[in-house]
Amino acid sequence: MDAEKSSSSSFEDLSNLNEQERAELASSVVSEPVQTKEPTTGLATTDPEQKSESEANPPAAEESEPESECMDILGNGTLLKKVIQKGRSELRPESKDLVTISYTGRLDDGTVVEEQTNLVVQIDDVEVVQGLDMALKLMNEGEVAEVVVNPRFAYGELGLKDPTELDPVIRTVPSNATITYTVTLISMQEESDVEVRTYTSRKEIGNKKRLRGNFWMKRQEYNLAIHSYRRALEYLDDTVSAGGMMESGAGSVELSTTELQDLLEDRMKVYNNLALAQLKISAHEAALKSVDHVLKCQPNNAKALYRKGKILDAKGDTAGAITLLQKAATIDVEDKLIQSELSKLILKSKREARNERDLYQKMLGQAQKLEQKTKAAPTAQNNESSKFMMWGYLVGTILIGVVGVAIFRYNNP
Repeated sequence: MDAEKSSSSSFEDLSNLNEQERAELASSVVSEPVQTKEPTTGLATTDPEQKSESEANPPAAEESEPESECMDILGNGTLLKKVIQKGRSELRPESKDLVTISYTGRLDDGTVVEEQTNLVVQIDDVEVVQGLDMALKLMNEGEVAEVVVNPRFAYGELGLKDPTELDPVIRTVPSNATITYTVTLISMQEESDVEVRTYTSRKEIGNKKRLRGNFWMKRQEYNLAIHSYRRALEYLDDTVSAGGMMESGAGSVELSTTELQDLLEDRMKVYNNLALAQLKISAHEAALKSVDHVLKCQPNNAKALYRKGKILDAKGDTAGAITLLQKAATIDVEDKLIQSELSKLILKSKREARNERDLYQKMLGQAQKLEQKTKAAPTAQNNESSKFMMWGYLVGTILIGVVGVAIFRYNNP
């Protein structure tokens, strides 16, 4: 099986999102109160001129509300927001708040590509496109707004070729498409503490965020994927004690063996994919910590062994990577990707060994030449010294002869 695309891979289609979770989250959000509009009243007058003037020029309060100006959220024209209908309060959602929204997304030609009613999303968890997620924090409760999202903060250059990847998408989104959303912020509430949620709720919410991370992973939006995976771990990690007990609003609850195993499997999927996303952005140390969480609980997890091997190779430890991939290959003998990667690493190792040997020989040759030069230098110096001494002797002998002749002639004039 392919380590990255096998049937056991955690890169599930987001269309498999549990409907029970949506119902649970939607029911937990406070429904929108009925909005009423107070009638306009004015002072009575007995002056007919005043009355006719009042009728001719009605108060500004009774006139239709002018459209607001566009807000350039990022200051570069890539994310614009215009209020269509003011909210019923000045309250705005903050990070991690749960909001219920309804929205419709249209292309520039008016084609509807997204539509959703009473969708519950969590602010800053990019459970909708990034541009819409950012704009929600600038909306008041009950507000209706138009949000124009540049491709960079929507579906980008990739677009969305398979609408089944995301439920609200009803049509294919073309590449580099600007999407205009008409969105209503129906209601909002704070995120409840994770500790007081039931085991089922935490498991379903955690997996929802894991699936969202998979969605961003497929789109190569690795930082968004990492954020989603870490949020998933907040719900799936450390939810039970060593004794298999979980604290909830109803007190300590003992989990069955099956529940514990399911929770472990979910965590391992998240950590495995988190390690891959971190590897993609070259966060090697963080990736190692993530994959070690998997191998600590599942030492024979072939996918985790494969990914740790990739991480070690990226860090320059080819030998360590080969050892891990050899182990993974013996566990999953049918995985062609592992076999292919192992073959590449073996060839790489041989090439590195050959290059190292050639470099050593080159360095050794240079060292031998240097040694020969070092030996040759004293020999040359000795030869020069011998020549100098010989000439010294010769000159000395000649001088002695000349002095002897001079003495002889002086004594015998």
